[in-house]
Amino acid sequence: QHALNSGVRRYHVAPVLCQRAKVAMSHFEPNEYINYEKLEKNINIVRKRLDRPLTLSEKIVYGHLDDPAKQEIERGKTYLRLRPDRVAMQDATAQMAMLQFISSGLPKVAVPSTIHCDHLIEAQSGGEKDLKRAKDINQEVYNFLSTAGAKYGVGFWKPGSGIIHQIILENYSYPGVMLIGTDSHTPNGGGLGGICIGVGGADAVDVMAGIPWELKCPKVIGVKLTGKLSGWTSPKDVILKVAGILTVKGGTGAIIEYHGPGVDSISCTGKSTQISYLRMATICNMGAEIGATTSIFPYNERMKKYLGKTGRADIAALADEFRQHLVPDSGCQYDQVIEINLSELKPHINGPFTPDLAHRVSDIGAVAEKEGWPVDIRVGLIGSCTNSSYEDMGRSAAVAKQALAHGLKCKSMFTITPGSEQIRATIERDGYAKILQEVGGMVLANACGPCIGQWDRKDIKKGEKNTIVTSYNRNFTGRNDANPETHAFVTSPEIVTALSIAGTLKFNPETDYLTGADGKKFKLEAPDADELPKLEFDPGQDTYQYPPKDGSGQRVDVSPTSQRLQLLEPFDKWDGKDLEDMLILIKVKGKCTTDHISAAGPWLKFRGHLDNISNNLLIGAINIENGKANSVRNALTQEFGPVPDTARYYKKMGVKWAVIGDENYGEGSSREHAALEPRHLGGRVIITKSFARIHETNLKKQGLLPLTFADPADYNKIHPVDKLSIVGLKDFAPGKPLKCIIKHPNGSQETIMLNHTFNESQIEWFQAGSALNRMKELQQKSS
Repeated sequence: QHALNSGVRRYHVAPVLCQRAKVAMSHFEPNEYINYEKLEKNINIVRKRLDRPLTLSEKIVYGHLDDPAKQEIERGKTYLRLRPDRVAMQDATAQMAMLQFISSGLPKVAVPSTIHCDHLIEAQSGGEKDLKRAKDINQEVYNFLSTAGAKYGVGFWKPGSGIIHQIILENYSYPGVMLIGTDSHTPNGGGLGGICIGVGGADAVDVMAGIPWELKCPKVIGVKLTGKLSGWTSPKDVILKVAGILTVKGGTGAIIEYHGPGVDSISCTGKSTQISYLRMATICNMGAEIGATTSIFPYNERMKKYLGKTGRADIAALADEFRQHLVPDSGCQYDQVIEINLSELKPHINGPFTPDLAHRVSDIGAVAEKEGWPVDIRVGLIGSCTNSSYEDMGRSAAVAKQALAHGLKCKSMFTITPGSEQIRATIERDGYAKILQEVGGMVLANACGPCIGQWDRKDIKKGEKNTIVTSYNRNFTGRNDANPETHAFVTSPEIVTALSIAGTLKFNPETDYLTGADGKKFKLEAPDADELPKLEFDPGQDTYQYPPKDGSGQRVDVSPTSQRLQLLEPFDKWDGKDLEDMLILIKVKGKCTTDHISAAGPWLKFRGHLDNISNNLLIGAINIENGKANSVRNALTQEFGPVPDTARYYKKMGVKWAVIGDENYGEGSSREHAALEPRHLGGRVIITKSFARIHETNLKKQGLLPLTFADPADYNKIHPVDKLSIVGLKDFAPGKPLKCIIKHPNGSQETIMLNHTFNESQIEWFQAGSALNRMKELQQKSS
């Protein structure tokens, strides 16, 4: 305990030192305890009320209800009021989350919370140089986050610590935890049996403020795994297959719960092919690509082993005592069941331009040639929050070692992103990093890097058609390098390594041969690697900053002339009137992700400055009127111009405006800037065929109206030159549709109906101008 309090990193604390009744959630918060007793009590109350077996997802979600005795529970319909255990924020989203928390006026966070600096480090020259450069460029932001964390009781993981989700696995996730994070890939923690949900910053503020957090009661999709993995097939192929089945919106409003004998299978050779703890995390992580609320695996021996290896044997021992609550009940019912036979599953590669376009690796070469996609691979990239574990690096190194033995190196450029400082230090000690470098790889910083567009790519020009393969999770147009002609494919790290050595999509490592330096042909063997290091993990450098016990004297400075940080002003309240004669800023054609609405890459530096980042509003969305991006008609001047400029003009003229969208509007990242920006620039309504879950909630939080066509065909009735009026807002009520009057330029009108998913408290957010405004109103009343 003395060592922990003095700031020394000690991952391996004997369980006998911990009281059985009080086990800390994390070594970094020795006085915050796991409360399985409360989880058990709530589960028992709900089970008695519902009188049926519960899925694992239901146990953990309902186990965190604010009022389990009275909460109305109906999957897919009611809103649950929940008490999550903790909050985690990455640096790009933490800026706005902490600015909102500062605006709340509260003195300290109510639950354990952490900030992780992983998004602002650009891949350019290699790990050390890139990290040093990032610290210099982002000094103002890092200082803000560090001091804000110290003042408000938030732990701070310095730049270079690693990717938020890997840090959570190593230190904070555990079976039965409910964690919310300001990043869409927070579900990564489901690999350790937790319910970990990606949210916007305003949701995080609710939890940090100690008020119940609302979530629409999720449906539960069961994925039953049978059979045994073998050969080149990896657990990454499970989620690539599921993405192909469910598509990018098939999991919306649902938790994906994996179960069945395939979870713990062992092959007939005696070699373990169980889905390891971090490979479960890979599957859960990429569940974000199918719109799922989160994903989860049941507690098992693999999780127990990993908890022990990371110094949390005390948590594993406690989880063993409460195991019955950390697995699904026998006979529980799912809303949908998908069955995957692992024995029949083949290596997959998904893309380009969308993560649900699934192909077998054996087929991709022929498909690419038919579709006109470049087959030569320019760059292979392994790592990211999805696949950067010790085992991932080991399997990639096993492939690379075979190539080196035959005198070969990668034909493609090759990069390696360690998931955390602990992973980096351990793979260097155990020789994996050296092998990957010898085969031609460059080890990047412990950060997100190219996965989120933080890549200063020099080998091609913008607009040049090319192919890259990654072990990442997301491959939307332009996401990795801002080049819309980059065809990005997602697959497992071992397949990325093999394809990078061959240099072409036409190579199938299961059947094809390579030619060694001696002219002899050879075939790569399916890789195998240790799930955990034989020695203990090497923690590497100490990169964690504890918050002081009393941070009240800490200053948090935001310069009024800063170009990167800006204190927030409250949004205006609803004026009590209908929204009449709104102009249409843009009618979007086709896919519109949060990358289209609020681009990342070079814009990440403005994530703490709402006015500056609003200059990227919808610049990637395709305007149905002219088929162009960032070119819309100004209805007042009739001139075409950039979307943000047009929005600013409307705001200056006091004109309200709306956006019309297509299916699954706002899929992708949790970034609430995609909701803050339209609100800041005068937007009032977003009307679409359907919304992605996180984005719809973010819009509500900021006082916007996300509405959906009662009849999706009505999307075709609205034209960019029309005016819209939303009527009936005085009688705005849960479940009651709203009317939209469309006024055409020729003077004709027609009325359509719009649906919404607002509950009573969310209607109050709209009326107050934002959820934060409403929180402050309630605080004033209570005081």
